[in-house]
Amino acid sequence: MPSSWEIIADHLRNELQAYGGLLALFEDQQTHLFRREPDAVLELAQTIERSARATAEQKLAREMAVRAFAESRGYSADLPLRELITLFPADVQPMLDALLDEINRLIHRVRRGARQNQQLLTRAIEMRQEMLQTLRPSAFVKTYSPRGQVSMAVSNAAWQAAG
Repeated sequence: MPSSWEIIADHLRNELQAYGGLLALFEDQQTHLFRREPDAVLELAQTIERSARATAEQKLAREMAVRAFAESRGYSADLPLRELITLFPADVQPMLDALLDEINRLIHRVRRGARQNQQLLTRAIEMRQEMLQTLRPSAFVKTYSPRGQVSMAVSNAAWQAAG
């Protein structure tokens, strides 16, 4: 039967692998964004969503294992793993610490990739709307929010005429 540290290390490795896979998907999506391949971008968005759910499940499984370990040693279940590392054998502490550091590094890279792709998608939509507005200005109507922000909408008459 594996020891507590082996179980937690396996969970950390699985979580690390999941974040790595998610990062690779965001990088693939960005490549397709630059190549202007909307079908591939959309397909990857669905894959990213599934992968993000699986990654969250990996994280939850690791957190449950850490809670069980903490409680079995008489500590609060809410303590983060980083604060419990000293309870593990000295020879495995550096490995657990390194796995945590790598997971945190990947989390930051995944967030940055998601943010970049979101910005690229937003800008692509804005550019497409500007192009359409230039080609058919009568099809767009400016509206103002209560705070004075301007937004563009396709007019119903233009929409029905196009259909």
